[in-house]
Amino acid sequence: MFNYVQRAAARTTTLARQPGSISGQTSISDGTKPRVADQPIAAPELPSAVPLMALSTGFWAFKTLAAAHELDLFSRLAGGAGITVAGLTEALGLHPRPAEMLLTGCAALGLLEKTDGRYRNTPLSEAYLVRGKPYYFGGFVQMADKRLYAGWDKLTEALRTNRPTTWDPAAQSSAFDGEDPTMLATFWEAMHSLSTMTARKLGEAVDLGDFHRLLDIGGGSGAYDVELCKQYGALSATVFDLPHVAAIAAQKIAEAGLTDRIETVGGNFFEQLPGDHDVHLLSMILHDWDEAKNRTLLRRSFEALPSGGAVVISELLVNDEKTGPVPAALMSLNMLIETEGRNYTPAEYSAWLDEAGFRHIETVWFDAPAANGAVIGRKP
Repeated sequence: MFNYVQRAAARTTTLARQPGSISGQTSISDGTKPRVADQPIAAPELPSAVPLMALSTGFWAFKTLAAAHELDLFSRLAGGAGITVAGLTEALGLHPRPAEMLLTGCAALGLLEKTDGRYRNTPLSEAYLVRGKPYYFGGFVQMADKRLYAGWDKLTEALRTNRPTTWDPAAQSSAFDGEDPTMLATFWEAMHSLSTMTARKLGEAVDLGDFHRLLDIGGGSGAYDVELCKQYGALSATVFDLPHVAAIAAQKIAEAGLTDRIETVGGNFFEQLPGDHDVHLLSMILHDWDEAKNRTLLRRSFEALPSGGAVVISELLVNDEKTGPVPAALMSLNMLIETEGRNYTPAEYSAWLDEAGFRHIETVWFDAPAANGAVIGRKP
């Protein structure tokens, strides 16, 4: 008689669900009718927790990038140079274990590729993470690591107090007051790298061919002016910012060889704007300020422009439903830890432009590191 031992031995050896099998059914090979166990109560299907794992560990990827950048890994591999685990161990004085982990992590993140046993920069790292390259992005990586990371660690505090966490408004007049000079230099390099790549996309998406003189309000290092003047041969520009910032812009403009077409003017844009310009640019400026200050600045822009002139607001725009997109929504939270502002919607900017007197208001969308669109208004 086919006994229990024989039946147990004849059971299928895999626990994987077989095609056509029924939950609770045990398959045996003696040809007898399958025995169906008591069916469990069906539970509602749960969504995957994988997205939560990705969110929870997002900082792992960033800190891998930041550590590799701090160790100058990508600059060391510039120009196609390759390195092995043993080579990195010797070059940086690392133990082989973390050296291998770092190279593996960077390869997994698309920052390095491995061929013939050697790790090399990917095109992404070669273009943006090698010091001295025209579009070097490392300044922003360093700023995020050394300044923003600590501020985001106190995000809950910022949410509860509605105050920035990267500086103390009670003791400092601005985010730059008393800041370490090295960190300030890092900040401006970060802004320059972000702005350079974003300006190129803005110039491709918004036609500035009919304009002659651009006023870059709060123009920082002048990256937008340099890129836009390269794209539009008939365009000249003025970088208008605080005097110590205008000095930084003057140096960048000289390095670009454009001192004959781009000038710098020091001043406070809440007090006055230079005249004799037919297009104004506000890039990554209005997200620093509250609604009242932004309305004031747009009215000032309207007053300074001639008839037919235009203002271009370039930002990471939150959608009108205020559900995203992710870069704009998270940049808005970054403004919470850094400023009194937030990232606004096209509808909000359009309403303020209309209130100031601008007409023919439109939104142009594009894809860039520091902006996803521009809201444009014309002065009748």
